[in-house]
Amino acid sequence: MNIEHLKPIKLLKQLNLKKGDIDLLAGCPPCQGFSMLRTLNGSMRINDPRNDLLQDFQRFVKALRPRAIMMENVPPLVDDERFLCFSNELKRLGYVGDHRILDAADYGVPQRRRRLIYLAGYGISIPFADKIRKHKSVKDVLSDLPKSGESGDVAHDMPEHRSEKVMRIIRLIPKDGGSRTDLPEEFQLECHKRCNGFSDVYGRMAWNNVAPTITSGCFNPSKGRFLHPKEDRAITMREAALLQGFPINYKFASETGKEALAEMIGNALPPPFITAHSRNIMQMLQRNDVSKASSN
Repeated sequence: MNIEHLKPIKLLKQLNLKKGDIDLLAGCPPCQGFSMLRTLNGSMRINDPRNDLLQDFQRFVKALRPRAIMMENVPPLVDDERFLCFSNELKRLGYVGDHRILDAADYGVPQRRRRLIYLAGYGISIPFADKIRKHKSVKDVLSDLPKSGESGDVAHDMPEHRSEKVMRIIRLIPKDGGSRTDLPEEFQLECHKRCNGFSDVYGRMAWNNVAPTITSGCFNPSKGRFLHPKEDRAITMREAALLQGFPINYKFASETGKEALAEMIGNALPPPFITAHSRNIMQMLQRNDVSKASSN
């Protein structure tokens, strides 16, 4: 159902809840219109109607009055006037909120993924989760996997179909972090010769580093640094999921094909990243309950 047509009061009735009964309302309004890629690093404004869905999230907050709010989005949203209006309206409603731009790698996700996180509590301040001391690397999560194509895991065995020309380029990319800029000139694509940007295209991941941001194009080496550190192939869908922080036994609906699965994985919120902040929210709400009970 389109959220623009969903009435939050009707939802409360269906769930047999009252305003204020919900502990946490979490949301991620579609971020494509705010992304750095679509806005050319912020140099242009995109009139994407999905950008206004932030106001629908606000509408649900106003009607449901959850005790806590968590919202995730891309960093450029912080400079959009809609985010300022959203923050001011929640403050007017009695929420104590704050935002930060955080890297998922600092919260146990083996991937570099900067995201805007907004946390707010109704009448209380909710601190952000503490960062971990040591990042997880690509090697930490991928090195012990069975050989792709014969593992018995559908998400790890989906085949690749590459032309011989592309395979020749892939085989020439140096192992463990190599880039297309390492290719002999005769193997560099003409479009790459004319462009200094997008250097991660046809790049390999490095074993002892975090992965780049996993996107919906993670199965395609022409979309970013998505080549396996050692093998001459792009990462598998299981590897992409592990780099997003999903547990190895997480089951995906794979019958829709690789592109749909990559979109599902690439657009997901990394579970360890969100879990860390959710746990903080739960602890603060419990502490506030105890404090109220003691004062009574």
